[in-house]
Amino acid sequence: MKLDILAIGAHPDDVELGSGATIAKEIARGKKVGIIDLTRGELGTRGTAETRKTEAENAAQILGVSVRENLGFSDGFFINDKEHQLELIKMIRKYQPEIVLCNAVDDRHIDHGKGSKLVSDSCFLSGLVKIETKIEGAIQKQWRPKYVYHYIQWKNLKPDIVVDVTGYMDTKIKAVLAYKTQFYDPESNEIETPISSKNFTDSIAYRARDLGRLIRTEHAEGYTVERYPAVNSLFDLK
Repeated sequence: MKLDILAIGAHPDDVELGSGATIAKEIARGKKVGIIDLTRGELGTRGTAETRKTEAENAAQILGVSVRENLGFSDGFFINDKEHQLELIKMIRKYQPEIVLCNAVDDRHIDHGKGSKLVSDSCFLSGLVKIETKIEGAIQKQWRPKYVYHYIQWKNLKPDIVVDVTGYMDTKIKAVLAYKTQFYDPESNEIETPISSKNFTDSIAYRARDLGRLIRTEHAEGYTVERYPAVNSLFDLK
């Protein structure tokens, strides 16, 4: 299956939090989108790897993505080496996305920066003819995505491009809140974490509103890029 967009996150819920509204909008526009989770989130303070699996499946249904896979890398301890790159290259070549969305280049959680670099490097290496990978015994053809965009997470990094996602925030929030064990629940007896507070849940909407305000729309999501964004005309910019 060829995808238009492959969104990759170090943990289940990264993609939803960082780019859920963008994904919902592109799917509504007829684009095929898939999600790859690098780890099962097994080190998360709340919930378990099993509950995260169910929650990720529910979130995927809410967003309407075509496929979601988990590579089962070690939460907290995966590294950017040949072994992990080859596994990710297999996925990139399998789905042949035009665009890859991935973790923030710098963030509070160490897996986010590591995941960001791992994905970037794998996207480049995936285009090299002399790197051979196989799926189900078949040799894969090289493939390099045209664009790699990094969504913004905990830290308020300055975006290089901003996407108007007005009308798609409800879908994003529903997908995020599918992770019931992770986020604010006044009846929960589990340990509090930085993302389980009401303030964090509220921030999903108010950060998107603030970014939308800056581009004169209702809501927006921002991304950093690895190369200069280009337009055909100055009039293409909003």
